[in-house]
Amino acid sequence: MQQNNKGFRLRRRPCNPKLLSAQRHRRCFLMEYTVTVATGTSEYSGTNNYVYVTLVGEKGESEKTVLDNPGLDLCRGAVDKYKIRSAAPLGHILLVRLEKQRYWVEDNWFCLYVAVELPDGGTLTFPCYRWLVGNMEMELREGTAKKLSDDSSLLLLAHRKAEMLEKQKLYRWQAWAPGIPKCIDAKSETDLPQDARFHNEKRSDFEGSLQYALLELSLKKLAIKFGKSWDDLDDFKRIFWKLRSPIAEYTMKHWKEDSFFAYQFLNGCNPRMIQQCRKIPDNFPVSGDMVRGSLRPNTTLEKEMKAGNIYVVDYAILDGIPANVIRGQQQHLAAPICLLYDHPEDSLIPIAIQLGQTPGPDTPIFLPRDPPLAWVLAKIWVRHAEFQIFQVLSHLLRTHLVVEVFCVSTYRQLPSVHPIYKLLAPHLRYTLEINCRGRGQLISSDGIFKRVVSTGGDGVLMLAQREYKILTYQSLQPRLDFKERGVTKLRNYFYREDSIMIWDVIQSFTWEMVCLYYHSDKEVVQDTELQAWIQDAAQEGFVDVPKFGLSSELKTRKELSTLLSVVIFTCTVQHAATNNGQFDWCAWVPNTPCTMRQPPPIDKDTVTMEMIMDSLPDISQSCVEMAITWHLGRAQPDAIPMAQYKEQYFTEPQALELINRLQQDLQDVEKQIENKNEGLELPYLLLCPSRIENSITI
Repeated sequence: MQQNNKGFRLRRRPCNPKLLSAQRHRRCFLMEYTVTVATGTSEYSGTNNYVYVTLVGEKGESEKTVLDNPGLDLCRGAVDKYKIRSAAPLGHILLVRLEKQRYWVEDNWFCLYVAVELPDGGTLTFPCYRWLVGNMEMELREGTAKKLSDDSSLLLLAHRKAEMLEKQKLYRWQAWAPGIPKCIDAKSETDLPQDARFHNEKRSDFEGSLQYALLELSLKKLAIKFGKSWDDLDDFKRIFWKLRSPIAEYTMKHWKEDSFFAYQFLNGCNPRMIQQCRKIPDNFPVSGDMVRGSLRPNTTLEKEMKAGNIYVVDYAILDGIPANVIRGQQQHLAAPICLLYDHPEDSLIPIAIQLGQTPGPDTPIFLPRDPPLAWVLAKIWVRHAEFQIFQVLSHLLRTHLVVEVFCVSTYRQLPSVHPIYKLLAPHLRYTLEINCRGRGQLISSDGIFKRVVSTGGDGVLMLAQREYKILTYQSLQPRLDFKERGVTKLRNYFYREDSIMIWDVIQSFTWEMVCLYYHSDKEVVQDTELQAWIQDAAQEGFVDVPKFGLSSELKTRKELSTLLSVVIFTCTVQHAATNNGQFDWCAWVPNTPCTMRQPPPIDKDTVTMEMIMDSLPDISQSCVEMAITWHLGRAQPDAIPMAQYKEQYFTEPQALELINRLQQDLQDVEKQIENKNEGLELPYLLLCPSRIENSITI
């Protein structure tokens, strides 16, 4: 009897009778190979099914050998050794063929790798990192990265072609909606290939954590008061007692302060909107007299604009977006414009806010000198706009959905032995499933956004379509983005400083990797698999994004290096910047409300605390906002930190040396970030590489 990784007691499987008979009558074998087979460490990775191995060499094949040692084997986390025999020398080992056959019950198997010790010394490693599902056969290539031009064996060329034909059947494009990048063809996560699914621990944690959060907030007790407002701002503390963080507590204490309000444009969840203002927008009639009291002595608004000290955040993209209706109650949206001043003797502060794009008597310009409650409510409306933009555009559209295009294209066009596949694969882990879940559970017609967010329903799609009309490939490159927005000299912009440090490290790494495998620009152009990859992304994935500007052809090593840097930066640094801090800034609901239940004020002098409380999310909406931002923003239990490649796709020493150098460079960046934050009242540690996940998994 033996116990499998699921905890059941099973009778040891007998050897396959046909194979046993063949082995009894086998000829004298001349060659013997020691094969090491590693099984995955996650739950349910092991198997009790039959697994066979055949070594395929340039001169022939070994006998088909069942993997069946005495005692336990192929169980979770096992590293098992077996003897594989051949009647004649096989020559160079080209492939390892794995075959799984059902025994008693279906029992999928996750194989990490197979290592082959050669009779004359030396070991070859064949990475796998895939599930064997059902009765199936899989052939593994040796780990050395190979472009198409590096393969001369007809067998290996046929293997490349067969692999891609199979993957193109599994990974298909689907148009989710007009004007949106294409996505994986899957109605839900259950339609995905097993290799794209969450492992069991991840799935259990993901599905259980939101329920845990709602339970901790006692939502079941509070939700009986559907639609009921809080009595006063202090009431929000009733859902703040259990789920909290140091920055969330700081936010609760300082959210009304102008400097803290402005700080969030630099280092909050949406640090990409602020831009330098050289001319006041025509639809924002702010005069010098209006803001004189907010400026330093003996200066003017015109002088400060020329000095580069005036900044603007404009939410015009929200103008005209239909607001949600929640439980029969109309919600409300605004498209604010906020003017900010980088005070040379102080910090960045807001100096004027307009809560719409059309100036007039019903769209007043709010100023810091206005009645305190009016100024607070104006800032709340700006922060409400921030919630919509960072969740839908900065987070979902500009990271999740952009990376999904490259994810699908990579799986469809690059064989697993290709160096670019090996480079990108660890950065694509779990992305397809989390995106399927997002479309089905977050922004769908009956998802969480529809329940509690003012852009829920039709507004989400319209907002996304507007963003993709203006999204550019250049804006995904941080140095170009900061220059375009005119924020290269803006003080205390820690997001910018940390982003650039890590971007430079990534660019150096991708350039060296590209040069390792492509010795000239000509080799880039001649790599037909690489060209199919970029063509699939540009002409299929981004076909409905008119201004994206990604060429469908790669002509130089520099272009390839930059594109790889964009993909890696987006699914690591940029995702961390927009996702990981959302609980910090949203847990105190008045600081970043998910919805507003009353329209924007049209008269500064009539704003009361009752109006503010009637505008902010009600009790149940507040509970869901706090729960979902904790659920999405918390550190994932199975997170793999940036550049910590748990799955070793590369095996050659030169590539491993570059990876080691990348890891060391990121450690140096981490030390710089930690040193910079020492003594800060409000530290910015989101972009410490150890806190950045290696792929988009949440």
